[in-house]
Amino acid sequence: MAALPKHLAYAKQKAPGWARILKDIEPASVTSRAALAKLPVTRKSDLAELQKALPPLGGLNATPVEKMAKLFVSPGPVYDPEGQGKDWWRTARSLYAAGFRAGDGVLNGFSYHFTPAASMVEHGALAIGCTVVPGGMGQTEMQAATIRDLRLSAFGGTPSFLKLIVEKADELKTDITSLTKAIVGAEYLPPALRQALRARGIRVQQLYATADLGLLAYESAMPDGKVTEGMILDEALILEIVRPGSGDPVPAGEVGEVVVTSLNADYPLIRFATGDLSAVLAGTSPCGRTNTRIKGWMGRADQTTKVRAMFVTPKQVGEVLLRHKEVLKARLVVAGETGNDAMTLKCEVRERPAGLAEAIVASIREVTKLRGEVELVTPGSLPNDGKVIDDTRKYN
Repeated sequence: MAALPKHLAYAKQKAPGWARILKDIEPASVTSRAALAKLPVTRKSDLAELQKALPPLGGLNATPVEKMAKLFVSPGPVYDPEGQGKDWWRTARSLYAAGFRAGDGVLNGFSYHFTPAASMVEHGALAIGCTVVPGGMGQTEMQAATIRDLRLSAFGGTPSFLKLIVEKADELKTDITSLTKAIVGAEYLPPALRQALRARGIRVQQLYATADLGLLAYESAMPDGKVTEGMILDEALILEIVRPGSGDPVPAGEVGEVVVTSLNADYPLIRFATGDLSAVLAGTSPCGRTNTRIKGWMGRADQTTKVRAMFVTPKQVGEVLLRHKEVLKARLVVAGETGNDAMTLKCEVRERPAGLAEAIVASIREVTKLRGEVELVTPGSLPNDGKVIDDTRKYN
């Protein structure tokens, strides 16, 4: 937070996109979380349009593109940069927490094509002092043989690909017992798979990273290898958990959208809404690391749905709530059958002044152009799952 005002001033000066977004902001005044929460949110889902308007990076880069090391491509298309310098993605900390050490041989099983996941693992491993084998995806027989021949001790990649390599090694009776640790990400890690790999001597921990921000958080473990609850937030980031569809921070422990401010001088992202759901965990990790903990990835915040041929978004729900300060929290439930959809906005309120429900009904109609009902409920009644729109319709 102490570095934030200077960082904002730098972004406004060096990046035309941030100069526009922050044009009404005085960086020197942003010295608290309350002040940060007043800044505009820039959404990951906006990147494609921003980049079309001001190619190639939407003017969000403070370092010129020609001085970047790499450019990556995600569907959209969306372009993400990698700058010069050691451990640019800041993943070394997550690998070290997973047991990676200088001298380890690392099989990098992330794809090297277009996306930055492989580069993230490679740069983090090199920063620690590991030797990296750029395996990429596929060719499981060759992957297993490489682990055996080079006595590789570590793996980075998706959990499903690690599973395939292990199964191929078992099928071919290839000795991969040198492999004792793995960092995985980009998809769900089933607890049964983690346990099965642990039983054969491979300790598996997860990292949470995105193509635009790099490392966000990572798992840690106790000295006996037992993985602790949640994930440790990377130290180079400022985290906010906000109500989906808005930029308003939620109370500690409540599930909401992950919004990150990155102190990256090449590619400063300020109040960047990832579209992911998570929540802050109370207390300090028993492993000894003291930074903020989050519950990890808990789903997507973009719950846009279509009702009677019209799109309804979390942002629209947020606009309705802005008109009615009595509402603490709300959840739009969409029910019924195709062609006979029904919307009900369930609103947590402490007080119920006369006419409140009717006023909210009118706001729903004005904002969404659709008819909706309102149900006033007591505080704490709605589930703590980050959902602003709950589409309960069944489709055949």
